[in-house]
Amino acid sequence: MTEALGRGRLTERAYTYLREGIMRGDFPPGSVLAEEEVAATLGTSRTPVRQALGLLLQEGVVEVGSRRQVVVRGFTPEHKAEILLLREALEGVAIRRACEVMRLEDVDQLHVLLRRMRRAAEDGREEDFVDLDEEFHLEIAEGAQLPILYSLLSQLRGFIRVARLGSRRPPAVLKQVVAEHEEIVDALEHRDAETALEALVEHLHKSDYAIDEKPRKRERVRQ
Repeated sequence: MTEALGRGRLTERAYTYLREGIMRGDFPPGSVLAEEEVAATLGTSRTPVRQALGLLLQEGVVEVGSRRQVVVRGFTPEHKAEILLLREALEGVAIRRACEVMRLEDVDQLHVLLRRMRRAAEDGREEDFVDLDEEFHLEIAEGAQLPILYSLLSQLRGFIRVARLGSRRPPAVLKQVVAEHEEIVDALEHRDAETALEALVEHLHKSDYAIDEKPRKRERVRQ
């Protein structure tokens, strides 16, 4: 029993190391995640690394390459367009349900996140901002009391994070994202599902994907 728990902790450690490294860009798209090298870095056997890679394969942030190696997934424009479609559909469900059942305490938490995002935008702390942005969107799904949807969006947020690697958003764009979030929260507070949904869709097709201040065509997902 103790041995099994130890293996579980080693797998969790390997999983956390790999996933956080992918999300930070330490392992950019196309990087080969070799079991032996990762195990040597962590000072473990290859077994927990193999198990951790299996979990990441299930999440979809890594894939098996042509040489049967596990590599960090890359995202084509078509992939990014699909992510946008999925976000619009799934987060739209969350928004509608949240307008019906979200507690005032959960709305208050959204306001707290907005304040923290505003400070991060003003300071130019983009990594912190991205973390808070993810927390904001997932908080709505949690407030909607839809745990399965929450899990699906959690996985999708991982895709979004990897797809954005290498893209930088200036403070002006980050502040615009906060303004768009404020519109969503205002509609949630008023239980106005249609306005909240309109604000969400506008947000997803606008600053949430922008990496510069030039307008882009709506048909393409902003990076």
